[in-house]
Amino acid sequence: MSNVDHQEINKFADLAEQWWDKDGDFKPLHVINPLRADYIKEKVSIENKRILDVGCGGGLLSEALFDFGANVTGIDAAGPGIEVAKIHADNGSKEISYFEKTAEDLLEDESESFDIVTCLEVLEHVPDPCSLVNTCVKLLKPNGHLFLSTINRNPRSWITAIVGAEYIFRLLPKGTHEFEKFIKPSELASFVRDANAKLIETKGMFYNPLTHNANLNNDLGVNYMMYAKKL
Repeated sequence: MSNVDHQEINKFADLAEQWWDKDGDFKPLHVINPLRADYIKEKVSIENKRILDVGCGGGLLSEALFDFGANVTGIDAAGPGIEVAKIHADNGSKEISYFEKTAEDLLEDESESFDIVTCLEVLEHVPDPCSLVNTCVKLLKPNGHLFLSTINRNPRSWITAIVGAEYIFRLLPKGTHEFEKFIKPSELASFVRDANAKLIETKGMFYNPLTHNANLNNDLGVNYMMYAKKL
């Protein structure tokens, strides 16, 4: 059974052309992207490593990791976003491999193939996030590194990530997120352990809708990142 929500795929396919507009619907991602990429670089050696970016969208993180010297493969089930990613990489002479695939599709040929797997802002958009985490770990080489990010599920995150971001500040298109798909850190930690990986660190990620500044901290109340290592 495919671990794909076709409504979610169509939603992001419709937004594909806006991926690289720094003042458009993906502005928050452009602000937090350097934070995410720098965090990964600080935790593991990236240069010449084989990295898989699951749910890469238009390629924001993929290109940042490529710029750090990594060998990057990006996959996404939304084809229009992948086409945008390919064009943007070609225009910048960046040799990144992009495929319209799910992680499950890739697993057939690429089991235990990657040094690092990233799956950022994706888990809250799939029907079975536990299964996706498990697949990401299976794609890692032994002792490979996993980076995840998603949104906590609590009243504060509903107010911040949905009411605030989508309706008040209009940082994201309405309907971008569904509260019931948010994931508590304890739940994600359980998914990681069940996938035979060790949780190393969890960090909160704060985005200020007024100043459009962002930082990593220890507040896991809304957005957060998780770093784990395959056993």
